[in-house]
Amino acid sequence: MVSFIYWDPNPVFFIIPGVNWPIFWYGLFFMLSFVVSFPLTVSILNRFFFFSEGSFSRVRSVKIVDRLTAVTVIATIVGARLGHFLFYEHPAEYLKKPLEILQTWKGGLASHGAAIGIVLGLLYFSRRLRSTEPSLTCVRLLDLIAAPAAFIGFCIRVGNFWNQEILGTRTEVPWAVIFGHPADHSRPAPRHPVQLYEAFFYLGVFFLLWALSYQKKWVLTTGRSIGLFLILVFGFRFFIEFLKLEQSRLLSSSLTMGQILSIPAVALGLVLIFWHAKK
Repeated sequence: MVSFIYWDPNPVFFIIPGVNWPIFWYGLFFMLSFVVSFPLTVSILNRFFFFSEGSFSRVRSVKIVDRLTAVTVIATIVGARLGHFLFYEHPAEYLKKPLEILQTWKGGLASHGAAIGIVLGLLYFSRRLRSTEPSLTCVRLLDLIAAPAAFIGFCIRVGNFWNQEILGTRTEVPWAVIFGHPADHSRPAPRHPVQLYEAFFYLGVFFLLWALSYQKKWVLTTGRSIGLFLILVFGFRFFIEFLKLEQSRLLSSSLTMGQILSIPAVALGLVLIFWHAKK
């Protein structure tokens, strides 16, 4: 007799008394990811300054990361939401209800859109830093946030699991999960917990990049950290799509939208890694 895991938690973590405002688990994980990422990024930036200049000032790093975090949070949310509507939904339908774009607690954040938003945000931020911190180019900033970004990905996928969204295909493996109230309102069935597959893989990427951030040669080579991040994260994303329910597929392709968008990300990662190796 096969036994599966039944999962049907309350998506609401807490309701603020008086105003009756719900705090969702998804939003809690999202907020936690950036709170934890702040000191992680400060620590990596301190090591970069120490390796490149021979010393560092924590006050200096905190000021930079404080501004960097604000830019990254805004770029992540805007890029992820717009990416979700453009790549996985019908934009015309949401234009009728534009306020739904702000309802991030309901999910609907596309990692590819977030990546594009972050790059654009850091391009802007690096230009603002050019006069005071010329060594912090856009690619260098991407290197700094590669490990924290992997941790953020871990938290978001745990939030997806709590929300019972981004479902896997049906399976009979012993660790299959039956979601009591799937976000897509599909019939409960044993499925691959793909959200957790991704979450723990991203956590592994975080620990790898965090360990490499202690290596002087690695840290001082521009593009290595973000290149490895792109290869691992989006390479895994390409293959894990085979275990997910189809979210969006182009009519002329046998690949899903997530797979198609992952290919250029992996290609860019290879360019960043091997271009510097050749140089």
